[in-house]
Amino acid sequence: MIPEKQSIRILLAKPRGFCAGVDRAIKIVEKALERFNPPVYVLKHIVHNAHVVQELREKGAVFVRAISEVPEGAHLLFSAHGVSPECWKEARERGLNIIDATCPLVDKVHQEICRFARQGYSIIYIGDAGHDETLGAIGWAPESIQLVRTEEDVKALKVEDPERVAYITQTTLSIADCALIVKALRDRFPKIVSPRKPDICYATSNRQMAIVALVPESDLVLVVGDPESANSCRLRDIALKLGKPAHLIPDAGGIDPAWLEGAATLLLTSGASAPDHLVEGVIARLRTFRDCAVEERVLVEEDIHFTLPLE
Repeated sequence: MIPEKQSIRILLAKPRGFCAGVDRAIKIVEKALERFNPPVYVLKHIVHNAHVVQELREKGAVFVRAISEVPEGAHLLFSAHGVSPECWKEARERGLNIIDATCPLVDKVHQEICRFARQGYSIIYIGDAGHDETLGAIGWAPESIQLVRTEEDVKALKVEDPERVAYITQTTLSIADCALIVKALRDRFPKIVSPRKPDICYATSNRQMAIVALVPESDLVLVVGDPESANSCRLRDIALKLGKPAHLIPDAGGIDPAWLEGAATLLLTSGASAPDHLVEGVIARLRTFRDCAVEERVLVEEDIHFTLPLE
């Protein structure tokens, strides 16, 4: 007699998956391939998801780590994370046809950095060292920017004029962690200037809000996303800080059945660069282990879309 499967309830968070900036960047690559034919070169990864990168590679996109790898006169696409002015300069000097897929929300951060630098502020950038978005942003005013990631970093800051300090944030940070760092900055520099609008993007905020709202109902949290995806890692980390077992998985193959032992309710979500078919694959895989009752929980409707660049 075949033993009966145990049942598990799956809370499927919405919003999840692609944000408007990621969706736009992928469409730009696809349309560039249609219009100019392969190869179209992409500097670094268009978004931080290995599955997306591989799918675009199969269509003819060529991903490079440095502009020097691109043949002169070719089409080069800058990713959603944005790049520094030095990258623009180098690409133009090589006679490349540039297609800019920088997320408009990241571009807003670049404009804020330039504005603060022109006004003579010492700029504090809250972000992850080495992240593509951080590297691009700092490059817009390298002489004026210092990077911090922790409250300890704030204590070590030295600025020319404590009364002329401004801060900027990476768009994919944890709202809660960022708030603690901003408080530390305000304690040190009471006159610090903030961005005109919050830099953490709407999609990052919405996905984090969904985790916070649904974690209390859950015994286990699975986040579908790439380990290089900052916003995906944040979702897992938030669940862990709220006291629930949580795992970041790239796809269905990342599931360990042992995680399901004793779990009656599983919260499933995905980062802003994870395609929804990966989430569907995870559910299909879970069904091989348990009888699953899937309940989509909508926390907020997203209807934001970004236009494609003229080029």
